[in-house]
Amino acid sequence: MKPFEILNHTADIRIRAYGKDLKELFRNTAFGMCTILADLEGITTSTELEIKASAPDAEELLIEWLDELLYNFYTKHIIFSEFNITELTDTELTARVKGRFVGENKNRLKTEIKAATRHDLHIEKKEDHYEVQIVFDV
Repeated sequence: MKPFEILNHTADIRIRAYGKDLKELFRNTAFGMCTILADLEGITTSTELEIKASAPDAEELLIEWLDELLYNFYTKHIIFSEFNITELTDTELTARVKGRFVGENKNRLKTEIKAATRHDLHIEKKEDHYEVQIVFDV
């Protein structure tokens, strides 16, 4: 199963992400978002952060997770490429994320994302995997 795919959208960018469980779904959604931000192919990591997020439900938690990654991208200037989610419930997430400072790979930047949106956001449990479609405001 592919981790994510970029879908057509009139003004913004939409992806559909997949995962055998919620951890993999959240990881693949983050990877998809970061792939829109920058070229991650062959990137080596030089820094690591712990990310914690909480929300009332899984959909809101996904938004909080992605917004936290975006916040760190824009404030600490880190391109994230590895996502190790250590704890995940429907309302809490803890992860170790690795990346590289933008200054070390400025040529890798691609598309600016303003925010992950709630537009048509719904995590679906299929027979053998999870799926989510998410729209990014660009």
